[in-house]
Amino acid sequence: METAKLKKFAQFARRSLLEQVSAKLKLVLAENSAARRESLDAIKKLEEAIKGHGKEQVIDRVAYTWFNRFCALRFMDVNRYTRIGIVSPAEGQFQPEILLEAKMGHIEEEMVPAKTQQLVADLLAGKSPSHDPQGEAYRLLVVAACNAWHQAMPFLFERIDDYTELLMPDDLLSGNSILAYTREAMTPSACKDLATGEPIVEVIGWLYQFYISEKKDAVFEGLKKNQKIAPENIPAATQLFTPHWIVRYLVDNSLGRLWLLNRPSSKLAEQMAYYIPPEKPETDFLRINGPEDIKVCDPACGSGHMLTYAFDLLYAIYEEEGYDAAEIPEKILTHNLYGIELDERAGELAAFALTMKARARQRRFFNKRVKPNICVLEKVSFSREELDEYMGAVGRDLFTHGLRETLQQFSEADNFGSLIVPKVGNVADVLATLETKDMAGNLFLAETHQRVLKVLRMAEALGPRYAVVVANPPYMGGKGMNGRLSTWAKENYPNSKSDLFAMFIERNLDLTVKAGEVAMITMQSWMFLSSFEALRSRILDQHTILSMAHLGARAFDSIGGEVVSTTAFVLENTHKPEYRGAYLRLVDGNSEAEKAAMYKAALAQQG
Repeated sequence: METAKLKKFAQFARRSLLEQVSAKLKLVLAENSAARRESLDAIKKLEEAIKGHGKEQVIDRVAYTWFNRFCALRFMDVNRYTRIGIVSPAEGQFQPEILLEAKMGHIEEEMVPAKTQQLVADLLAGKSPSHDPQGEAYRLLVVAACNAWHQAMPFLFERIDDYTELLMPDDLLSGNSILAYTREAMTPSACKDLATGEPIVEVIGWLYQFYISEKKDAVFEGLKKNQKIAPENIPAATQLFTPHWIVRYLVDNSLGRLWLLNRPSSKLAEQMAYYIPPEKPETDFLRINGPEDIKVCDPACGSGHMLTYAFDLLYAIYEEEGYDAAEIPEKILTHNLYGIELDERAGELAAFALTMKARARQRRFFNKRVKPNICVLEKVSFSREELDEYMGAVGRDLFTHGLRETLQQFSEADNFGSLIVPKVGNVADVLATLETKDMAGNLFLAETHQRVLKVLRMAEALGPRYAVVVANPPYMGGKGMNGRLSTWAKENYPNSKSDLFAMFIERNLDLTVKAGEVAMITMQSWMFLSSFEALRSRILDQHTILSMAHLGARAFDSIGGEVVSTTAFVLENTHKPEYRGAYLRLVDGNSEAEKAAMYKAALAQQG
C-alpha cells in the first residue's frame, strides 16, 4: 500500500483537529456562551473531565474521537456499507450525499430522529436563524448518523449527547475542511480492492500509526533528554504497524499450522503462502475438535492487523468444515478472536476493522450487533475501606486473598498492560457469580460493583486459555521505562526485565495452553545478549522453536536506516528436545519486499 499520502493526511488531521477542538473548548467554556445556556449538563461533564484528566488530555481525546469517526464513516461510504454517503458525495457532486438529499427534502427516517429532521429542515429552509445553516444542518446529520451506528458498533460510536458534540469541528463542508482532506487521502483504492471488492482494512492501521507518529517523535526526543516514558505515552512510543507478509508468516505458521496438524487432509495450505510444512509427520500436538475451539489472542493488538488476517484464515477453516456462510463471521468474532490493548483509541479501531471484515462476508452482519472481543485495559483502583464494604455486601466467602489481590493489580493497568498476571485462578466462576448480584439499590456500592466487574473481565482476558498467541509487542528498553514500570519489571520478570518485548515473550508463553503456539516479531537482541541468557534458557529448556525468520534491519519500510533489527519466530508451549526447527536468514534484504522475496525463495528451495 502507498502510505505517503495517508501519513501526510493523518499528521495534518491531528494538528488541525487539536487546533479546532481547542478553539471550540475556549468558546463553549466562555462565561456567557450559548452552550452554557443550552447544554448545561454537557458543560458540567466537560468541566469534570478537565478537572479529572487535564485540559490537554480532554482535547486530545475528543480530537482523536472525531478522527476515528470521520475515517470510519469514509471507509464505510467507500465500501457502500452505508445506504447513503455520510461524509462522501454522490458521483459528480461535491457536497456529502446525506446533505444533498436533505436539501431535496429526503432525510433518512431510520437514521435521523424526528426532532433532528425538523431542525435540519428548518435550517435548510431558512426558518431557523443561523450564520451557517448548511454547515449546522450537516453537523446535526453527522451526529445523528454516528448515534445510529451506536447500535451496531458501540465501541466506536458512543452516543453523542455530551461535550463531544459541543467540541465537534465547525467547518465540515469547505474545500479545506477535515472531511475534504479525509476523502482525498482515503481514496476508493485505499479502502477497497477495486478488482475483488474486498475492503482493505489495513488502511485503518496505517492511519492510526501515522496519527500518533508526531507524538511518538516527541516522546523519543524526550528520551534523549532522559525523560522517561509516562504511562499515557506508552501507546504512542511503542506502536509499529507490522508488514503484511510478516503477519502472514506468523499466523500461517501458528494458527494455520495447528489446524493442518489436526486436519491432515485440509486444503488450507494452498492459500497460506508463507507456511513452512513440517519435515516429517507429527503426532504430538494440541488436539482441536473443531474451529470453535481455537482461541487466538493478540495481547498487544493495536489496530488489529494480526487479528484481521487470522479472520481470513479462520473463515476458510469454517468453510472447509461445512459451516453455513451466514453464521461464520459471528462465530469467528464470538468464539475465536481476542485482542487486548492499552490504548482505547487503537482498541476501537481493532474492533472496527474486525467488524468490517465480518460485514464484507455477511451483508446483514450489522443487524447481529456482535461486539468483537477486544479488551481495552483500564486503570481501576479501590480503597481498602471500599472493598471491605463491598465484600460485606456480596459475601466474604467469595473474597479469597487471590481475588482481593487481583482487584488491586489494575491500579496501574495503563502502565503494565497485558504483562499483568491475575492472581485469582477461577476468574470466570467468580465473575459469573458476581454478575448475578443486584447492587442497584445501593448507590455507593453500585458503582464499586461495576468497577469490580470491569476488573474481572480484564482479568479473564489475561488468563492462560489461548491455543494461539500472536503479537508484535511493544519495544522499550530499561532506559525508557518510568520508575514504577522499571521496578515492577524487575520484581515480576527478572529473566526478561531489560525490554518490554522480552517480557512479552514470557507473558505470551504463559497465556497459551499446553502445546499452544506463540508467534511473534521482536527485537533480535534476545538471541545473543547476555542480559537475556535466562530467557533463552527458558525457551530452550521448556519450549520448542518451530521456525524463525531472522530479519535484521530494514524489515519495516516505515522506519528508516538501521534503527530496529528484528526476528520473527514461532514457539510451541511444550518441550520437544528432538524437534528440528526451520531457520531462515533474511538479514541481507534491504526492504520489506526484498525480505519477503528472500523468504519465498527459501521456502521454494526447501520444497
